[in-house]
Amino acid sequence: MKKKTIITILSATVLMSSCGLYNKYDRPEVVAEGLVRDAVSDTDTLVVNDTTSFGNLPWRNLFTDRKLQDLIDTALVRNTDLLNAAQNVVIAKAQLMSARLSYLPSLGVSPSGTISSIDGAKASQSYQLPITASWNVDLFGQLTSSKRSAQMAMIAAKDKQMAVRSQVISNVANLYYTLLMLDRQQEILDELESITKETWQMMQLQMELGQKRSIAVQSAEAAYYSVQAKNVDMKRQIREAENNLSLLLCQPGQSISRGKLEQQVLPSEFSTGVALQLLNNRPDVHAAEMKLAACFHDVQTARSSFYPSINISGNGIFTNSITGMGISNPGKWLLSAVGTLTQPIFQNGKLVAGLKVAKAQQEIAFNTWQNAVLKAGNEVSNALVQYNCYDEQSRLAEKQVALYRKSLEDTRMLYTSNGSSYLEVISAQSDLLNAEISKVTNDLNKMQAVVSLYTALGGGTK
Repeated sequence: MKKKTIITILSATVLMSSCGLYNKYDRPEVVAEGLVRDAVSDTDTLVVNDTTSFGNLPWRNLFTDRKLQDLIDTALVRNTDLLNAAQNVVIAKAQLMSARLSYLPSLGVSPSGTISSIDGAKASQSYQLPITASWNVDLFGQLTSSKRSAQMAMIAAKDKQMAVRSQVISNVANLYYTLLMLDRQQEILDELESITKETWQMMQLQMELGQKRSIAVQSAEAAYYSVQAKNVDMKRQIREAENNLSLLLCQPGQSISRGKLEQQVLPSEFSTGVALQLLNNRPDVHAAEMKLAACFHDVQTARSSFYPSINISGNGIFTNSITGMGISNPGKWLLSAVGTLTQPIFQNGKLVAGLKVAKAQQEIAFNTWQNAVLKAGNEVSNALVQYNCYDEQSRLAEKQVALYRKSLEDTRMLYTSNGSSYLEVISAQSDLLNAEISKVTNDLNKMQAVVSLYTALGGGTK
């Protein structure tokens, strides 16, 4: 009767205490409506007519420049950040394997031998071959929660690897386009250097003929040197951009083979898909959610620490030294098995503190995930408005370039007939230079906005 009562009490304790320890993670509610702001609408509501996402486009279909593709391929093989991210996945897989193997018994063998002699008598030899086994019964879900946490951590590591991959592709493309922009700006400076030199020589000739004053020649010469100085600085920027791109490729700084800015073709119309897709398409957002899931299971693990731990162990010893029987040859087997149940009672507050820490970490992970969702929507919104802005500015700058180029031609013609001053000629040259540089800069910004939108939508993972 007494034995039955004990069994009944233990069974009831197990059923009551194990309740809720095997909970699975469910994604918390998240408000995705209005996550992406419309770039032009006064109502701030992005109307989605196409559920497909621009971010699902394979990167080779977006970056069609063959030289850029080769650079991206090189970066995906050599980039240090990406290589380290891959090793983090290896670490996470190893930790998951360890968590899975914790369900199995642990085995150990520790053979030993002894030679002993009393008062010089003949030595006796004894040996032992003990084999031990121990198995932790996961009755209260501690091992299960630890395994699930490790699974989430491995998924998060893979997500982070994809996020680094996406960022590497984006960085290579942006630096490549920056180089093309700098090349085009240097071409503009070379052209303007030729124009300013020609203007200087024209004014010098007119001064020698007594038609113009020396101050005009000095100003024209200074304008020529100013353009030369800008050209020197442009070469510095090109060299630094090549070095930065080489670093991304994990190679010493060197010249980068590249095409022309005007040869680049990028989309001008984009489909963002539904806002909720960002939760799964963005690897960094998904990684933040997997971190939240891992913390959820860590809380379950911390709770299970309050419940008893059941351990079954067995020992088998093959030995010729039998207690009370002296030395026996051949040896004999000594077998034993024991089961223990340990109920934590007082652990110096460690268990309570551990649970509080796990809950706080879960709350931090939740806040981080929520912020990652908002950040993703914000990045998409910013990329859309940036593209529209720079596209409009580029078209306006193109009109300015045409007007300033015509103005320079007219001003130089008037100058030769004393219809304008040398200051007007120099000013027209400066206006043309600024307009052309602005046009090229806006073109670059527009291209980089496309890259930013692609990355913000989770592109680059294919």
